[in-house]
Amino acid sequence: MSKKVVIIGAGGVGNVVAKKCAMNPAFFSEIVLASRTLKKCDAIAQEAKNIGLPTEIKTRQVDADNVPELVKLLKEEKPFLVINVALPYQDLPIMDACLEAGVHYLDTANYEPKDEAKFEYSWQWAYQERFKKAGLMALLGCGFDPGVTGVYTAYANKHYFDEMHYLDIIDCNAGDHGKAFATNFNPEINIREITQKGKYWENGQWVEIEPMSIHKPIDYPNIGPKESYLLYHEELESLTKNFPTLKRARFWMTFGQQYLTHLEVLQNVGMTSIQPIKFNGMDIVPLEFLKAVLPEPGTLGENYTGQTSIGCQIKGIKGGKDTTYYVWNNCHHSDCYKEVQAQGVSYTTGVPAMIGAALMTSGEWFKEGVYNVEEFNPDPFMELLNVHGLPWNELKNIQLPHEY
Repeated sequence: MSKKVVIIGAGGVGNVVAKKCAMNPAFFSEIVLASRTLKKCDAIAQEAKNIGLPTEIKTRQVDADNVPELVKLLKEEKPFLVINVALPYQDLPIMDACLEAGVHYLDTANYEPKDEAKFEYSWQWAYQERFKKAGLMALLGCGFDPGVTGVYTAYANKHYFDEMHYLDIIDCNAGDHGKAFATNFNPEINIREITQKGKYWENGQWVEIEPMSIHKPIDYPNIGPKESYLLYHEELESLTKNFPTLKRARFWMTFGQQYLTHLEVLQNVGMTSIQPIKFNGMDIVPLEFLKAVLPEPGTLGENYTGQTSIGCQIKGIKGGKDTTYYVWNNCHHSDCYKEVQAQGVSYTTGVPAMIGAALMTSGEWFKEGVYNVEEFNPDPFMELLNVHGLPWNELKNIQLPHEY
């Protein structure tokens, strides 16, 4: 089985994926990093060379919105797998190119249309029969959340529950990058995600809420209580589908008051809008302009202090008895920068993408069609998390919060 991969996207996550792949020649024999901006790819490849990584990173230029251009690249390079860490708008063009070129596919975030702040798996799940017929596999949402959170849930279901009833995914970034306002991943995607209405699963249906209207302090390991806001996050869609015993599933994320104040002002003056406006005779999208003036997430790592904490708190039944389970990872921004010159949010997304790709190239995770991570055996993924920089911790039968 070929172990050559093409990585599409040279932002903060692409940097992590490329370098982690280059550290692991047992899983990846050749690595090609491609992006619209070739100099970004070249800079990452040079850094990898400077720190002495064993596998050279080759670079190519490609427009990920252009299917014929993508197909040409894939037919020339002939990889086993594409690791897509470009923008969510580009998922479908890259999947189309993979089908035409006969290449397997992996991404870290589900598709969303550029002209609407909406994300769901339906567009990608619709590719199921086409990938099966082509003898190809697509692995969706293989970052941390989504990704590791799905693996955590599958691991809990396999080892600790007969039925899972309540799932809370909790995500804290307690780091400080020293900027007045900056997003830890693509600003356009980040701001679209948190300014749309929240949603959670309860008693067989989705409950919609106003953005950021439900919040509470959650106590995070080695960090302490942080105000956490209920958001809609894409893994809730696949987890409630794949684990139908769940009575309720929610996603919580922390935001500092300074971040929220800046965001409120930007919303009030129209800078988070995705509707084009006329400026000097040209159509511009305010959010795209805002993205251009904010710090590039990949540049935040050098002076980033503090840590992240992301985990799953689950309640259910085992052997007829109530049981609880909490599994999580804490990741220090400074450790990530020392290893791969990245901040922790990019690292926690990029490492799982590398692990998912490694399980595909090794054949341990392989099935023709389109799948989410929780549909595979979680054990080998959990083992590799401990080996490759995202060790996890677990607590069983502890008191977990139940209400808001």
